Amino acid sequence: MSLSYLPGTASLLEELDKKLMVLLRDGRTLIGYLRSVDQFANLVLHHCIERIHVGDAYGDIPRGVFVVRGENVVLLGEIEEREEVKEKLREVSLEEILEKQAVQQAEKEETDRLRAKAFKERGLSYTAETTYEDMY
Repeated sequence: MSLSYLPGTASLLEELDKKLMVLLRDGRTLIGYLRSVDQFANLVLHHCIERIHVGDAYGDIPRGVFVVRGENVVLLGEIEEREEVKEKLREVSLEEILEKQAVQQAEKEETDRLRAKAFKERGLSYTAETTYEDMY
């Protein structure tokens, strides 16, 4: 670890060529190697994948080179692929994870619809809170 502190996005220079996980505002999770960064925290990720989690299952979509606008980054950090972490999750095919994601989204929409109906019957209004996970 470096003893000198770099202010602002300059601190990202220490993360160049490391494998990072990036959480975006719309809820997507990207994993790739940081190849470039600028003063606005725009990122270039190489060998990038988009990882989708549903319950204890996950699937990866290969994305290649991915450019991320800095204002869309919520969280980023260096990751290590360790076997004990992979034991807690099981990898499934892309088709299966997309199907699970669609089922999860449909269940949430049905729950929101029923909740809105119950509120309306009581003379109240209900607006579903949108979280970053719901946006995609």
